[in-house]
Amino acid sequence: MTATYTLPLDEGRAGARVAVKDLLDWAGTPTTAGSRAVAATATPATADAACLAGLRAAVADGRARVIGKANLHELALGTTGVNPWFGTPVNPRHPGLVPGGSSSGSAVAVAEGSADWAVGTDTGGSVRIPAACCGVAGLKTSRGRLPLDGVWPLAPSLDTVGPLAPSVAGLVAAMAVLDPAFDVAVASAALDPASLLVGRVRPGVALHPAVDAAVDAALAALGAPVTDVALPGWGAARAAADALLGSEAAGLFVRWARRTPSGVSDEVRAKLDDAATVGRQRARDARAACDRWAATLTDLVGRVTVLALPTLPGPVPRLDADDAPSITLTVPVNAAGLPALALPVPWDGPGPCSLQLIAPPGGDELLCRVGAAVEAALDATGRRPGR
Repeated sequence: MTATYTLPLDEGRAGARVAVKDLLDWAGTPTTAGSRAVAATATPATADAACLAGLRAAVADGRARVIGKANLHELALGTTGVNPWFGTPVNPRHPGLVPGGSSSGSAVAVAEGSADWAVGTDTGGSVRIPAACCGVAGLKTSRGRLPLDGVWPLAPSLDTVGPLAPSVAGLVAAMAVLDPAFDVAVASAALDPASLLVGRVRPGVALHPAVDAAVDAALAALGAPVTDVALPGWGAARAAADALLGSEAAGLFVRWARRTPSGVSDEVRAKLDDAATVGRQRARDARAACDRWAATLTDLVGRVTVLALPTLPGPVPRLDADDAPSITLTVPVNAAGLPALALPVPWDGPGPCSLQLIAPPGGDELLCRVGAAVEAALDATGRRPGR
């Protein structure tokens, strides 16, 4: 067994091969959350996570095969994807780089070709960051678009479920299974880039110049009108989202982790201990700040078609470096509850580079349309990553 999966499976007769992050219940299998302590007492789930009802139906009628529970960063609390208990999934195209977290196994399964699409979760960037690290596409869905019943929580105010796939077409196929309300016709419809208005976000945080330039180049290839958008409140939104995430994660896990010290890594324990220092007043202030930010970002994206910025502020970190992918450009989107798409784009630096697109609430189909147009434009230049 490779570290891509915590539990290999072979359920279904035919159809798309699907990996399910081991944070979601799949009836008849234990949910480990990538944790030794959780795995030690986990029993087989008696029901599927609610968001997997469509996948269960697809398995039953031969449209999908579930090939395994995908590995993840321990307790979903990290962005490297390094897991001391189940092993670290190997970034297949760039083995020296981190696979990204927390949905590391889901991204690696897609990138290595063992899965046609995978299910992940995104609380602060946990679909988009591993997608960016492994050079695949990842969709953070609108808050509330997919139900969270049967999904191991991290920070319920920010948690979402979303798919990863080699391309936008794979994301559309996945959403058609996961969400009965997802409009495939709208998501797949061609569009004229000239009809778009892209808000190019300048978030006021430090970005690697080549990463920033790669986003501009991808938008230039698309050929849509672009307007610069300054967002000086981005950094404050990131701080508020960090505090809210920490407060909710600490409320769920700190006491449990202290009762099971041998089953929790030093890294995760330190994060939980730090999260426990977020007091009640700071947590209340953070929640209020996130609500204000949601109104600000929703209003802004309503003035354009989509917003665009990098997924990661710099190159993907190396496994042998004491560094982790930053949530600086991803977690503010969770704070606002908006949908976001991570899409690989070409650049001249090491490893992959990723464009992030943000749409209004419920604009998941719109993101897929615009993302597919970006892919087509990059295909026309001959520089689409992975092609």
